[in-house]
Amino acid sequence: MLFAIISLGGLGFVLGAGLSIASKKFAVELDPREEAILKALPGANCGACGFPGCGGFAAAVARGDAPVIGCTAGGVNTAKALGVIMGVQADVVKKVARVYCKGGDNETTKKFLYAGIPNCRAATLIAGGDKTCPYGCVGLGTCAVVCPFDAIRMENGLPLVDEDKCTGCGKCEKACPKYTIRVVPADTKFVVRCNSIDRGAVVRKYCSAGCIGCGACVKACPSGAITMSNNLAFINFEKCTNCGLCVPVCPTKNIDDYLKKGPEFRKEAA
Repeated sequence: MLFAIISLGGLGFVLGAGLSIASKKFAVELDPREEAILKALPGANCGACGFPGCGGFAAAVARGDAPVIGCTAGGVNTAKALGVIMGVQADVVKKVARVYCKGGDNETTKKFLYAGIPNCRAATLIAGGDKTCPYGCVGLGTCAVVCPFDAIRMENGLPLVDEDKCTGCGKCEKACPKYTIRVVPADTKFVVRCNSIDRGAVVRKYCSAGCIGCGACVKACPSGAITMSNNLAFINFEKCTNCGLCVPVCPTKNIDDYLKKGPEFRKEAA
């Protein structure tokens, strides 16, 4: 019995010593910048950067395989902090999610009563969804479910984006089967909130708030920032001077001014 105890003890000592030596011999030195980057990150582990969590992103930045502006959850301040750590310039523009549809339950008609699972992608598998408009928001809130920052809630069958919470991570944009929610620069003041490319006469039949392609906004814009394509108005953000002349001429009130009354207006307008 004593011999067995001594033998096992000796074997354990030898194996332990071997492991200790191996851990020192094959140890991988951690880049001190990686640890500093990890501490500077928000710790959301949302995956919006394209890496497996904040740890994966920190390692990639330290290696030079990811840009310092890659953390959308952290925004401008985090990008600047990472830029200081890596010794590079961090040019980043705050981005937010905007809803390119104004046809909620009160503004649109429906083809049938959908009683399936509450998921937008699943609903679109059935005749493109229950709304008559084939391009509009499905309204089941998948974007709100995938948002890791609780920045989206549903009202009247449309997403409401709280821009104070939104980090522009893009998860909602990827989850939307109709591409009615998009990540754009936060200083984008005016948005045409429609996604339909049908002719105006058709749009009027299924949505009271949709773009009818009348071109009134195009004529009113003094900078040529608005053009018509496939019966839908588009605003070129680089040309837009934020004059606001397009807003009052829209007959369906489809163009929203997101900066008109500050954050509270933006929450309601979204």
